[in-house]
Amino acid sequence: MTPSARIKAVLELLERIETSPIPMDSTIGDYMRNRRYIGSKDRAYIAETTYAVMRHTARIVWVLEQAKADNTPRNRLLAFLHLNPRVQKMPELFDGTKHGPESLNDQEQILLTKLPPNCDAAPDYIQCECPQNYAPSLKKYFGEAFEAELKALIPPADLNLRANIIMGTRESVKDMLQADDVTTSENTFSPWGLSVAGKVFLSQTKAFKKGIIEIQDEGSQMIALACNAKPGQQVLDYCAGAGGKTLALAAAMAVKGRIVAMDLEPARLAKARDRFRRARVSDIIEPRPLSDEKNRKWLRRQKQTFDCVLLDVPCSGTGTWRRNPDTRWRNYGPSVEELVVIQREILEKVAGTVKSGGRLVYATCSILPEENEEQIAAFLEAHPEFTLADLKDVWPEGCTPPCEGKFMRLTPLRHKTDGFFTAIMIRKEQPVQPEPQET
Repeated sequence: MTPSARIKAVLELLERIETSPIPMDSTIGDYMRNRRYIGSKDRAYIAETTYAVMRHTARIVWVLEQAKADNTPRNRLLAFLHLNPRVQKMPELFDGTKHGPESLNDQEQILLTKLPPNCDAAPDYIQCECPQNYAPSLKKYFGEAFEAELKALIPPADLNLRANIIMGTRESVKDMLQADDVTTSENTFSPWGLSVAGKVFLSQTKAFKKGIIEIQDEGSQMIALACNAKPGQQVLDYCAGAGGKTLALAAAMAVKGRIVAMDLEPARLAKARDRFRRARVSDIIEPRPLSDEKNRKWLRRQKQTFDCVLLDVPCSGTGTWRRNPDTRWRNYGPSVEELVVIQREILEKVAGTVKSGGRLVYATCSILPEENEEQIAAFLEAHPEFTLADLKDVWPEGCTPPCEGKFMRLTPLRHKTDGFFTAIMIRKEQPVQPEPQET
């Protein structure tokens, strides 16, 4: 493809994303599937440029506002190219050819002279690509580190893998990947994690085909590690989704014990079954979709049954902005206010299933205090039978917790992971009631 044809494809995608009700990764996937003729290098450029425009939306819109220009996909692309000194001259990209975008009109030529050369005069939340409605809460939480923390959420995320320790050690998995020309390095915090160097096609490797690796952010692995699941235990993964953490829990338990995986969407659990079988851990995993009334009734009968209950609750996903930059600006589900209520309801519904001395692990991929620390404080106030554990006291033996204190707060700046939050709560041991004496 010519440079102008690539730019036309980016513009077409931006226009589709503007009106599509689905996340941009799905929109881009649909676009590429219907254009098999596009080569791999062209696909990479088109996707990366589209994502880059979305990652810098706040700055792009700000410079358009300074020039009093309309916020349209074409103008946003012009502004992005204007702010990017590495691109070719725009008249060469907007050449008006058959496969390129329309030539710049007189109004657009004038616009380019009015756009500010940079965003140095923009407010800090604009330069950090932080939605204005989230800025007060995040400034209050991060303080002086606000700008650095938010800017670390702009670049693309690294690719991380979890070695399936049921089928090999991390070292042996690393060697197997190297044989397929995939270079990895060991993660800092997860004993199962590997970071991939460069861009690779993992689906073509033996390790991926055989279920020896799973694509999973190191922070997500750390949530599973926080459960400290052991062989023979009974574990409830209440918001199991596609089963990523369920797989990690099963491996940590050496495929001994029982894991009940529950989720509202039966299709996701059904899809996860194939992953469970491929990873050779399906024998101990019991999928129970919450869409079935029988499973909801079953859950209500599980009084103090589980050694560990993991609640990776629905959240705003603000910690995954590196992977899903469109979610900064578009909401595909409930609002934060609605999510806080949902999270509280889930905690109330499931807390009773934790046995005496067992742990309740609450987790989000959010950086908002409303969904994290504030949620835990409200729960503990209403449930004195639980106590918030210090990470160092309940972390798996032989591993060092990534954070000090009682909350695992992971961020790209500090830990090179997505933004995650985890709290470990222990149900207080109940005193043994003496049996009644015969008279």
